[in-house]
Amino acid sequence: MVKLTIDGIEVVVPNGSSVIQAADAAGVEIPRFCYHERLSVAGNCRMCLVEIEKMPPKPVASCGQPVSEGMVVHTDTEMVRKGRRGVMEFLLINHPLDCPICDQGGECDLQDEAMGYGRDHSRYDENKRAVGQKDWGPLVKTVMTRCIHCTRCVRFTSEVAGVPELGATARGENMEIGTYVQKALSSELSGNIIDLCPVGALTSKPYAFTARTWELRKTDSIDVLDAVGANIRIDARGAEVLRILPRINDEVNEEWLGDKSRFSVDGLKRRRLDRPWLREGAKLRAASWEEAFATIANRIKGVPGDRIGAIAGDLCDAESLLALKDMMIALGSQNFDCRQDGAALDAGRREFYLFNTTIAGIEEADALLIIGSNPRREAPVLNARIRKRWITGRLAVGLIGEAVDLTYQYTHVGSGPDALEGLTSGAHGFAEILKNAKKPMIILGQGALTRPDGAAVLAAAWALGVKFNMLNADWHGFNILHTAAARVGALDLGFLPGPEGKNLFAMLNGGVDVLWLLGADEFDTANIGANTFVIYQGHHGDAGARRADVILPGAAYTEKHGTYVNLEGRVQQGFMAVSPPGEAREDWRIVRAVSAYLGHALPYDDLAQLRAALARANPVFGQLGEVRRLAGTDVSAPAGEGGALLNDGFSPAVVNYYQTDPISRASPTMAACVATHYSPLAEAAE
Repeated sequence: MVKLTIDGIEVVVPNGSSVIQAADAAGVEIPRFCYHERLSVAGNCRMCLVEIEKMPPKPVASCGQPVSEGMVVHTDTEMVRKGRRGVMEFLLINHPLDCPICDQGGECDLQDEAMGYGRDHSRYDENKRAVGQKDWGPLVKTVMTRCIHCTRCVRFTSEVAGVPELGATARGENMEIGTYVQKALSSELSGNIIDLCPVGALTSKPYAFTARTWELRKTDSIDVLDAVGANIRIDARGAEVLRILPRINDEVNEEWLGDKSRFSVDGLKRRRLDRPWLREGAKLRAASWEEAFATIANRIKGVPGDRIGAIAGDLCDAESLLALKDMMIALGSQNFDCRQDGAALDAGRREFYLFNTTIAGIEEADALLIIGSNPRREAPVLNARIRKRWITGRLAVGLIGEAVDLTYQYTHVGSGPDALEGLTSGAHGFAEILKNAKKPMIILGQGALTRPDGAAVLAAAWALGVKFNMLNADWHGFNILHTAAARVGALDLGFLPGPEGKNLFAMLNGGVDVLWLLGADEFDTANIGANTFVIYQGHHGDAGARRADVILPGAAYTEKHGTYVNLEGRVQQGFMAVSPPGEAREDWRIVRAVSAYLGHALPYDDLAQLRAALARANPVFGQLGEVRRLAGTDVSAPAGEGGALLNDGFSPAVVNYYQTDPISRASPTMAACVATHYSPLAEAAE
């Protein structure tokens, strides 16, 4: 540790820290443009000038100056102020000063720093330069005349996203940031360069000229479009959600957010269900809530409990899952399932279905084996964390499955289960890497668990973990990578068939007479029996609604208070940003109302009572924001007979990243991304 003094404040920081990091630790503000704590040091902008005693009498860039014992730093001397004013004058020489029409207005670093540290007049009378518009795809809007060449976007795409598509061409006044060859950005994290840009050079193309930041109502929430549980902020005006931004949580998403989670916001106002509907013949007609409830009650009356079933979707909150499960049990049914994809998951112990290493724990691993997964498309933010560890040179990665670009180098161990056997026997060289690793880990994807031999793959992966010492008192290296935000919470609540219950496949093709779909749109509804009475409760007119006999309009995640459990078992809560449209209601309230009509009123009348019931159902729901890393001392295998492994290669669970749920499928922006990146022409170009 090093002790130094900054503006009279003594501060102790780790060896190797820079002066700007020490100033941040001391609470002293130093302006900056190019410096960012999660990116490498560039030293481009020279705005972070300071004066250091016993050094040559000139301003020093604090971002690149390492600290030393006894150093005395001054951040607000006359020399420093003059230096910053000069830097700001140079930065503004070619800036167009078009703040009134710039989307960055109100949250622009250049505006703030110019007011705080710049001159009150300009001495520049020459013509300003201009840079032509660049098309980087449907997400990022560019006005590169405003660019100050901080290179944050270049460093992010190459270092964090791992897709080095941006760079600088030419030098001096002719320097431009671009893609060299005109093309759309292909990273699933490209929207983060909008947050990083300190000026208005990079802004959101779908959000362009929509609102000013001071017009927006800001609400904290949790992203549900994948299972990572990224912390987000929902910005709304009136009854409409206008944009979604990431919130900082170093344990989960740091400060990054996937493009689908950020830009599919326009899908929240399209194809919405805003009133109940009843099917009469081949057509649906609008109905009142009373009509819908009466129709459900009349249809269920007299139906045995074992002929009633429920399937939960991927975006459900824990409150609605518990309410639906309790109602099914009250009706005498044990037929409920949360696995729309039929994944062979064992809920007997929590470690069988969690990402036990935790997301932050990836940075401790020294060997990683990925089985049947493409983390880049299934969880881009988590994939960035893997790359962050890999880029240090202390993580060896192996992949079993389809060979894809993961943004980091890996050893392709094989395509199918035979590679698992090769590692078990030691025939493949990667087995030696796993054997010598101190903290090895496995990531088992849904693509490996949804196969007919999913249970056998789960057992084989667990056996690999035991063999290579991934399960011990200090480390739990066995991880399931979920793709559904509701999955872990549903497993925690036991939303699985009871001892006499039917799973998803048994409920299809006439397996039940009444089927309740709670936002379930990710399975083939054509397999539902022709005579099965289907109740669909959800917020979008997607696959489930098209098959429904009764439609009950629910609320999207931005329109309700909800509890979600991410893939590592962290319980988090989102809050209502806007009200549901029309007559739509929060999902648990709908289930509660139906239960009263059926004569089995649920024992909770408000959200507080329901959340108390959640904590009673599983104590983890009383531990908000916490995640407890499990010890891997119990090596007993998942329950059930694994059976024989098939010879087919593993396929990733997510092929089309941009459209995986009703919200993103309703989004015109996501449709534009699909046309850009997944069209035959785009694939041929790649």
